Amino acid sequence: MDKTTRKLFRPALLVLAVSAVLGSSFARAAASEAELASLGKTLTPIGAEAGKNADGSIPAWSGGMTQAPAGWKPGRLDPFKDDKPLFSIDASNVDQHADKLPPGQVALIKAYKGYRMDVYPTRRSCPVPEVVAEQTKKNATLAKLGADGWQLEQVLGAGIPFPIPKNGAEAMWNYKLRYTGMGRRAQISALMPDKDGSYTENKQWAYEIYPFNDPKVTGPADVGGVESKLLYDVLSPASRTGEGYLIHAYLDKPQDAWIYFPGQRRVRRSPTFAYDNPIAGFDNLYFVDQINVFTGALDRYDYTLVGKKEMVVPYNNYKLIDKSNKFKDMVGPEYVNRDFMRYEKHRVWVVEATVKADKRHSFAKRVFHFDEDSWALLHVDMYDAKGNLWRVQEGSLWAAPDVGACITYETQMYDLVARRYVVDNWTAEGEVIDLSAVKEGRVSNATFSPDEMRRRGER
Repeated sequence: MDKTTRKLFRPALLVLAVSAVLGSSFARAAASEAELASLGKTLTPIGAEAGKNADGSIPAWSGGMTQAPAGWKPGRLDPFKDDKPLFSIDASNVDQHADKLPPGQVALIKAYKGYRMDVYPTRRSCPVPEVVAEQTKKNATLAKLGADGWQLEQVLGAGIPFPIPKNGAEAMWNYKLRYTGMGRRAQISALMPDKDGSYTENKQWAYEIYPFNDPKVTGPADVGGVESKLLYDVLSPASRTGEGYLIHAYLDKPQDAWIYFPGQRRVRRSPTFAYDNPIAGFDNLYFVDQINVFTGALDRYDYTLVGKKEMVVPYNNYKLIDKSNKFKDMVGPEYVNRDFMRYEKHRVWVVEATVKADKRHSFAKRVFHFDEDSWALLHVDMYDAKGNLWRVQEGSLWAAPDVGACITYETQMYDLVARRYVVDNWTAEGEVIDLSAVKEGRVSNATFSPDEMRRRGER
């Protein structure tokens, strides 16, 4: 762990790091009666600290945004549009704030002239639906990992598996199975800016389903071990129009993936769509398991729960999805236009992942930062085998009261070696962000089969 990550963790929670070490056998004790009783009281229903922090800069959680403001639709309304930045962090003062920043943000500020972080008032906007609270409380005594320390043996759907995590693998599962609704449909774009300010756009229709967000699920067997299913219909660039990509992500093994080639009208299995295999069309800047900030099996790393820390992270990023904005104004040659980013101080869980001795990965170490109020992944620092910071990726987060969840969709990834960046899942210029597509029958499990992908391509 580097010095910046090591400093200023909450002393009471350093016990968690010790627990991670002492629990190396991964025999997990269920939540105690006292811990269970704290959920919904001193802790929120999914395990965040309910109270404010010492100086009041992080307010108490009061339930989050449970009611949709008048006129609400994703991308059509910013509930906090009248907020003004409290201060900005840039090259002139970054050292003063470094203890509240991930090392990757410090590196970006120091690497790129004009890069800044505008810090707004903290809004704990993430709601917790009643069913999620109920399922989480049950999981606190029921969910468990396997003997290998990372596979998930038992968990109920629609709840956080380990609201009071004892090790890093449990925290990772909280992220992977966090509640975001049953699925979605959206028109998204991945942009790869060039150094002259121009950019290549990969536009797609995206369809996603998350079977574990169904409260009827009683364990992995109910959903065939599937964590999520994703389908992408490519709209641009012209050279790839009509292509289709289907991904089945599993709980305990690498993804299955299929590609539809319109010229051949054939679906082919992709044998290498997992881990650090580069995604086609991104100049080796973007790996498969960086999709949605992190995806895929947990088997290549050991995970240490470092603790919880107050940090400045992306939050309530309604500007990124605002459909009055244009991509040409949002992207610059070196980084995302800072006027479109919002940062706030929140408490985050920090997990350090190091490659296992008998495994390999291009990223020898990753440091994950999870929002305590939603278990969303807000920032990842990625290091090479020599311990050098290589890539920095941030997620975005915005509350969606219509589905009772905080959504993490848009991501930004910076490569400090290539000095280029990629953004993915941007929706500002897309036709729609449909968060109720599964609930209302516009997307179903039948959507995510190779045969259906072939049928769609031949229409």
